[in-house]
Amino acid sequence: MSLFRLDASILPASSASRSLADLVEAEWIAAHPDSSVVRRDLAVEPVPATAWADVVTSGFVEAEQRTERQLEARALAKTVADELIDAEALLFAVPLYNYGVSQHFKTWFDLAYTDPRIDPQGTALRGKPATLVTVLGGNYAPGTPKEGWDHSTAWLRRVLVDVWGLDLRIVERPFTLVGVNPALDAFADAAAELKAQAESDATTYGQELAALRGNVA
Repeated sequence: MSLFRLDASILPASSASRSLADLVEAEWIAAHPDSSVVRRDLAVEPVPATAWADVVTSGFVEAEQRTERQLEARALAKTVADELIDAEALLFAVPLYNYGVSQHFKTWFDLAYTDPRIDPQGTALRGKPATLVTVLGGNYAPGTPKEGWDHSTAWLRRVLVDVWGLDLRIVERPFTLVGVNPALDAFADAAAELKAQAESDATTYGQELAALRGNVA
């Protein structure tokens, strides 16, 4: 039995997404103390930006004509797909960066997506329980001045649910830059409430993740 955890924050020491993911993971470990947690930290070990293209172009040539870089990319693609397939549950911690999805996560997703077991016709991940933790420096909720500026969360939901078919729950914490950016000081109370709600959700969804568990393909 194992949990796969992926972190995409570029600031491990002060990451709000990691802190929330820690709460989810703690519930998993409490329920399954003998299970393993397979980790992939995209800040410590980012996926090469060329890997996806190397896998795609390797499909246009005979196996014996593939370059060393193409072979390495193909091996890495299989590894990242295996990590997803072999786990019983998945945990993703992915911040919003510059109004869009983390480039580290997108590069990782593109590479994993080359594996035919988890492309739109693949079934290896269908129904697997997963939790997505995402944090946003500002607040992009309906009715806010920057409503619609979050171009990450909807994309993440689309690829994780509609493409991979995961049974997904989302923990979201806005206003993480309150206390960092003086322009947001007026929202301190709202930020504290949103943080508390996100922490509560992380604990609840962690318990649900541990209870659901998935089937290893």
